[in-house]
Amino acid sequence: MPQQVRAVVAKAKGEPVTIETIDIPDPGPGEAVVKIQACGVCHTDLHYREGAINDEFPFLLGHEASGIVESVGDDVTSVAPGDFVILNWRAVCGDCRSCNRGRPHLCFNTHNATQKMTLDGQELSPALGIGAFAEKTLVAAGQCTKVSPDASPEVAGLIGCGVMAGLGAAMNTGNVGRGDSVAVFGCGGVGDAAIAGAHLAGASTIIAVDLDDKKLAWAKEFGATHTINASSGDVVEAIKELTDGNGVDVAIEAVGLPSTYEQAFYARDLAGTVVLVGVPNPEMKIELPLIDVFGRGGSLKSSWYGDCLPSRDFPMLIDLYLQGRLDLERFVSETIALEDVEEAFHRMEAGEVLRSVVVL
Repeated sequence: MPQQVRAVVAKAKGEPVTIETIDIPDPGPGEAVVKIQACGVCHTDLHYREGAINDEFPFLLGHEASGIVESVGDDVTSVAPGDFVILNWRAVCGDCRSCNRGRPHLCFNTHNATQKMTLDGQELSPALGIGAFAEKTLVAAGQCTKVSPDASPEVAGLIGCGVMAGLGAAMNTGNVGRGDSVAVFGCGGVGDAAIAGAHLAGASTIIAVDLDDKKLAWAKEFGATHTINASSGDVVEAIKELTDGNGVDVAIEAVGLPSTYEQAFYARDLAGTVVLVGVPNPEMKIELPLIDVFGRGGSLKSSWYGDCLPSRDFPMLIDLYLQGRLDLERFVSETIALEDVEEAFHRMEAGEVLRSVVVL
């Protein structure tokens, strides 16, 4: 029967979030109810609160989560009650033109739960179709990716968004390979995950760029071989000095600003790759001389969710974590309660944390 649970809700643009009691229906066909164990506080949740995604308030925030499947609806065979899962926001449909061409990681028709969770009878908009700052949430069964229960929930959930976005930007979108040189612009959670991904892929030179010396120190812990404080001089020239005057093979922009994108564009070697994984706002524009776009060659790419396929990539990353090859604990700056999410937003904006993680 329907349940009532505590959850973090953003009721109006720019207003502080509140703890509310929401209603969750029983799972219908293709749906699952998941008991949330942990959920990371991501910039995307703040974007929802600020109305930067859309204006479909009230929002049920939270999406970077792990938990236990409590119940499933009819026709669900991919997961069962008791499974430990990471929630994902790319529930592959299996039947769109991309899936039918063997490119499910680019699925054009990802889906969410059909039924709605509600607050006092009003439908809630779950962040990225998940809504996991809650004791329980309703999702499409395809949004549940089963992984080893040996992983701790507070680190496993991070793979559901920020860690996957960064690692995937390096390993999937950027196709970083052995001996490559890489520059990462912006050393927050996603940027540090990109550094970790480049390190895992065998890059020989990994240059971290940021304005904050504390973040640059964090970047070295994830595998950066060199650091550049962007306030100290010409970033492009500094990167070229570290790469025999050539620039890097792969430049990853993890900020989402035109100025840092332009730096990434010119900091790469001829025929190099630029990967945009930082999220810009809709008003931002970039202007580059077309002759430079043509003359420098290479690839200009955007990385959406790290070009991941959750069913393939999430279990692999959990295996790397359990083997001691991917230090997910390093991303967790603090664990908090549901009531602390608003404060966590402020610490995130101030650059004081990589990730605050709600533990239930």
